[in-house]
Amino acid sequence: MSSKDKVLEILENNKEDFTSGAAIASSLGISRNAIWKAINELRKDRYTIEAISNKGYKLSSSSDIVSVPGIHSFMDDSTKKLFTDINVYDTLASTNRTAKEMAIAGAKSYTTVIAGSQTVGRGRRDHSFYSPEGGIYMSVILRPDVLSLTENDAITLATGNAVCTAIAGVTGLSPTLKPINDLYIDDKKICGILTEAGTEFETGEVHWIVIGIGINFNSDILAFPEGIKNRATSLYAPGDAPISKNQLIAEILKQLSLLK
Repeated sequence: MSSKDKVLEILENNKEDFTSGAAIASSLGISRNAIWKAINELRKDRYTIEAISNKGYKLSSSSDIVSVPGIHSFMDDSTKKLFTDINVYDTLASTNRTAKEMAIAGAKSYTTVIAGSQTVGRGRRDHSFYSPEGGIYMSVILRPDVLSLTENDAITLATGNAVCTAIAGVTGLSPTLKPINDLYIDDKKICGILTEAGTEFETGEVHWIVIGIGINFNSDILAFPEGIKNRATSLYAPGDAPISKNQLIAEILKQLSLLK
């Protein structure tokens, strides 16, 4: 992990308070000048960081940027040890597509792919999945070494329940799963789930499973296409979320780690 990421993780873990440069330097074993450089690099990456003499640095609550240090800051040690390979992108064609490529190349269980938007997001039966900025789009690789379930519908149902539990635990909202791959609030869709697998043709043995999850987090529903916006909703309005994407992602990953 780079000095920049280490500084970010400390700021994410202490979002409510200022942390002095001396405390950060002592914790990481690097110079105050290295801290200053890391802060400037984070600002270039669009993080809003307050700085006050004799108090230190504080990450603004408005800085809701998905990052590995940000996600890890909301994880307990046992979950963090599982999710050591989290890959975050501004945009992808499809997180499932990238995760499947990684799985074929040998990526281990709990490898995670996250994107701020998708250009060709997909749902079940090859339906398109509208994936603009404001959503959470993520895919997780699981292999039979950690998941005994191999039947598509059973995995999808278990994932849907896990995401419902995560959303309820972090937001206090209570989504409904129907039938097994879509989550609704007030009869409007806020999440879709797509499960795909790689199998051996002759034996049907499952080698890997990719679980794709797309959530309208603080999406601008009014900007959705006409055929979608009347049937969709978002957990929060743009700029109105009291929690961060990192927090919800961390809780979803924790719930997925409990799948057996």
